[in-house]
Amino acid sequence: MTLNLIDRSNYFKGLLLLIRKDNIITIEEREIVKRLGKILGFDKKFVRNAINEVLVNEYIIDEPPEFINKELAGIFIKDGVKLAFADKKFDSNEIGWLKSVAEKNGIDPGLIDKEIEKSSDSDYNIEIEKYLQLSNYPS
Repeated sequence: MTLNLIDRSNYFKGLLLLIRKDNIITIEEREIVKRLGKILGFDKKFVRNAINEVLVNEYIIDEPPEFINKELAGIFIKDGVKLAFADKKFDSNEIGWLKSVAEKNGIDPGLIDKEIEKSSDSDYNIEIEKYLQLSNYPS
């Protein structure tokens, strides 16, 4: 299965919206989003600029992404929880926003709780990367 441009864009934009929820972008969050941007096939400079501008860009509409591929929505939730925990704490705004993504995409919000329980893992295994490798997506 391939990942279309709309879903790739929604995934990346969703990550940006998530990291701005607590009004702080940590070094860990920045590195994870850079890595995810690369995996999704976005230009390095574009990714860097998007991260740098997400807190100050008043024109960004803070709406949860809706994915065409519902399997991808679940993968986004998993990566989103990991990204939200990159600073070793959960912000209620981040979790609330992930719940709104789940609701908009028909995903059981219990998935968020399950992923939070796993979040103590020190490894940040990127779910989208595994998904793309399994589907032979050209990166």
